[in-house]
Amino acid sequence: MVPETPARSNTGRARKAPVPPPTFHPSLWGGFFLTYQPPTAPQRACMEGKAEVLREEVRNIVNSTHELPKLLDLIMTLQRLGLDIYYENEINELLHHVYKSGYNEEDLHLVSLRFYLLRTNGYDVSADVFLRFKDDEGNFMFDNTRSILSLYNAAYLRTHGEQVLDEAVIFTTSHLEGVLQQSSPLANEISLALEAPLFRRARIVEMRSYIHIYDNGATKNEAILDFAKLNFNLLQLLYCEELNNITVWWKELHEESELGFSRDRIVEMYFWMNGACYEPQYCNSRIILTKMTAFMTILDDIFDTYGTTEESMQLAEAINRWDESATELLPSYIKGFYLYLLKTFHSFENELGPGKRHHLKRLVQAYTEELKWRDGNYVPKTLEEHLGVSARSSGGFTLASASLFAGVGGIATTDTFEWILNYPQPFKTFDMFVRFSNDIVSSQREQTGDHYASTIQCYMEEHGVMVQDARDKIKDLVEDSWKDMVRHCVAPTEQQQPLAVPRTVVNFARTVNNMYKRGDAFTSSHEIKEMITLLYVEPIA
Repeated sequence: MVPETPARSNTGRARKAPVPPPTFHPSLWGGFFLTYQPPTAPQRACMEGKAEVLREEVRNIVNSTHELPKLLDLIMTLQRLGLDIYYENEINELLHHVYKSGYNEEDLHLVSLRFYLLRTNGYDVSADVFLRFKDDEGNFMFDNTRSILSLYNAAYLRTHGEQVLDEAVIFTTSHLEGVLQQSSPLANEISLALEAPLFRRARIVEMRSYIHIYDNGATKNEAILDFAKLNFNLLQLLYCEELNNITVWWKELHEESELGFSRDRIVEMYFWMNGACYEPQYCNSRIILTKMTAFMTILDDIFDTYGTTEESMQLAEAINRWDESATELLPSYIKGFYLYLLKTFHSFENELGPGKRHHLKRLVQAYTEELKWRDGNYVPKTLEEHLGVSARSSGGFTLASASLFAGVGGIATTDTFEWILNYPQPFKTFDMFVRFSNDIVSSQREQTGDHYASTIQCYMEEHGVMVQDARDKIKDLVEDSWKDMVRHCVAPTEQQQPLAVPRTVVNFARTVNNMYKRGDAFTSSHEIKEMITLLYVEPIA
């Protein structure tokens, strides 16, 4: 999942001393979170006490809402505000009742909302419910902008072969783009939707954005709004404590290693992993995943940018041996990093299990195969051949599987973990999604750099097309990956698959979408500085 770095030229292959590449801007945060001061215990206790009172007030609202349109709007509101995690049992029971009950099939907003909520919660409802809204010319009939926006978001829960949803995506996109040219009370929501459909937004980012939208809405409930604000501020305190912890660790890593050449993005790494698992109970998981992302970033910078081929292969052999004695293989500037990696992963043993090194060994093996491609100027003959290596090097499986081992989703059974390690289809789909998403944003620089051929170049060679045609095809494959991920959520393809697995994969895919939608916002992180500020620096008044 870590974006590949801009590659240096062949003339740098013999370089031995770390020199910061000019393409990496310095950290935008420095030691900002090292100085974080949490509120006093009485202040925090007061906030938590108020939150508990409001939580029960909102629970009463949930339990007393029975009219279907109001109920669906309420569930959607709670999900977007990030409050649904406190009412999981109630919402699950209500949605099961909704699934079994009748409804007004002529109301496009209601049909779309019902479809969206049921599919996002694992119900395999038919897309044929939208056929009745098409006229003789193939257009969709609607009463208002709210209905067409709801249809737009519902349509992106499409799977393969659902032509009516494919058509709905095209129709609603065109219509909403036209609405933006006019004055509309839904302008903010439409703008967000066109940037990323609701299902594809990272939950923590959506939470922060939607609180403001809900606050300015005509139908807001003050108890829900107050709880949403207070809940966010309490989460922000927790996240800042974690950022303080992880920044101390990062500082220590740099003191024990020579990493001046690598991207200094620890806050952005945390932001990325926070998007994948925002719930308060996953504190330890977020810290583990952020540290893993840090190691993956440094490894990628060595293999892809800084290290010579010889140095990279020496590091790969040391990781394969996974022992302190392997430092004898390494150049001096990598020794401290390698020892710190072993020490950190040893601290993960209880969470990731004794096979913890599997997560990195698989990734590094793919890196070495890509080095051979690069040094031999080899372009894989087919996209399938390319993905046999490059999907694995994307890092998607490495992090998504580690999150499940670290407790995300609550699926701690030996059978499930063994199934995950066999690389089942949901993870293959996700790895391809990450690879395609990465290559779309990195294809321009890789045309001129010393880098192995991307999926875009491979497709060009295989089919004899121009770069724009190949980019368009890879974008289509990104959409196909989303369709596969939705299908895994509503109809698990394998008996051993707990629903938590595809849901976790989707949460990670949302963070990839968030980081890549305007380019590589990880390497060039000014793009996400404002959102990081809103999440971790500025509380909601």
